[in-house]
Amino acid sequence: MSIYFTKEHEWVRVKEGIGAVGISEHAAHELGDITFVELPAMGKVVKQFDMLGAIESVKAASDIFSPVSGKVVKINEALNDAPEIVNESAEDAGWLTWIEIADEAELKNLMTREQYDEYLKTI
Repeated sequence: MSIYFTKEHEWVRVKEGIGAVGISEHAAHELGDITFVELPAMGKVVKQFDMLGAIESVKAASDIFSPVSGKVVKINEALNDAPEIVNESAEDAGWLTWIEIADEAELKNLMTREQYDEYLKTI
């Protein structure tokens, strides 16, 4: 399974044409205590870097952008009652949605973990 990141701090973990999407540990830490996650509708079709949802914390509200184009096939409904899961496990249990990826060639527009770690040093 490969994981890729955007400059807006979203990640996508790809397995068999499905991408699990969430926000990075860095983003969750910067946001502070997360109080609400606005998830996309099931079946929603998104283009790469389109708005996917939003996340709110005690510090700020932030839009979430889709790292890939495709169709939303699953959402993490646990976040409706327990948005703090994103703080506790941003890159695992705190995933936001699964997207059926339309074009895996788009992954080349994203950063690897190593590239993302380097990017974080520049901001």
